[in-house]
Amino acid sequence: MTERLQSQDTDLIVFGTGQFAARIVFDLAATTREPVRTLIVGRNGDRLDWLVTAANARASMFGSPSRFAGAKRDVTDSTEVTRLLAQCQPRLAVQTASSQPSAVIGEQGNAWSALVAAGGLSVTAVAQSMLSLKVGEAIQAAGVACALINCCFPDVVNAMLEARGIEVLCGTGNVAILSNAFNGTLADPRQTVRVLAHYQQLSAWRQPATERGGVPPRVWIDGEELPDVYARFAALKLTREPAIEISGASGVTLMQAYLADREWHGHAPGPNGLPGGYPVRLSGRRLSLDLPEGLRAAEAIAWNAAFEQKSGLVVEGTRAHCTGRLQALLAAEGFAHADGFDVMDLERVGADLDALRARLEAQPAPSVR
Repeated sequence: MTERLQSQDTDLIVFGTGQFAARIVFDLAATTREPVRTLIVGRNGDRLDWLVTAANARASMFGSPSRFAGAKRDVTDSTEVTRLLAQCQPRLAVQTASSQPSAVIGEQGNAWSALVAAGGLSVTAVAQSMLSLKVGEAIQAAGVACALINCCFPDVVNAMLEARGIEVLCGTGNVAILSNAFNGTLADPRQTVRVLAHYQQLSAWRQPATERGGVPPRVWIDGEELPDVYARFAALKLTREPAIEISGASGVTLMQAYLADREWHGHAPGPNGLPGGYPVRLSGRRLSLDLPEGLRAAEAIAWNAAFEQKSGLVVEGTRAHCTGRLQALLAAEGFAHADGFDVMDLERVGADLDALRARLEAQPAPSVR
């Protein structure tokens, strides 16, 4: 693949070449009506070439002025990523690459996937943060005015990034999966839907309506909060696999609005490092909460934070605490950081978690956990 990169020739840079990145760039190609120049970055050259080829083909067939190029780089190589950012001067970076694919939620058969199923996706939070941390630090080192959207488990990871001094605009998916799915059921598209939801609530919508339980998302339609969310959207059901068809696409209109400096209303997880997901508003390239009238920001944040406080990973200052069932399961596996860790030690904790994952992936899933 021949690279023809010039200084300041990139509007948007997308890190990663997996299914999530593909959904983003393919939807950008089909729907962007402004001349947006996107650079896709990854270490798999064949896959990278295909994404560039397919994205430009889609832009052509849908009459979009957007154009795509590729740069073969290893995101773990901080020096190379910093140099690339300094050269291309993007205004927005979207980070999708992760050493822990989200597909683990649909896997079965080994002790690691069983641990994730029993303890929750927060067991992967440190692994999910590693490459996003490197990208964030590279943006700082390059000295570019580039906002960061972290797509890797943003409900929890964004708080860790902010604690490390990395500014994060938001994530994609999770709350936006539910808000857009709810919107899609409405007969009148002019109605306004606002949703407060944490990623832990997605699992209920992967079950049949008769088996759903737990605290439901909070949903307002035209300012009125629904008294029974499960009943109102009983016919809606998510796939058991990662809902990339919605989650990967959910940030596309936000990315387009950011690059065009347009106002935008929607939903996003981890805005400005907050826990969970919220209705948000983009204005002047700043993202703020766009809550229903009468709902205070402190109440909304506390509501979202309660899920990880019960069982998960909570970030307070620079300290991350494992709680509830997650803490108990990690302690049972002898994980040295089961009680928590300082986010300044993320790299060391990540190495220890990789060792635990490798050990458990080599073991069959227990019959009962």
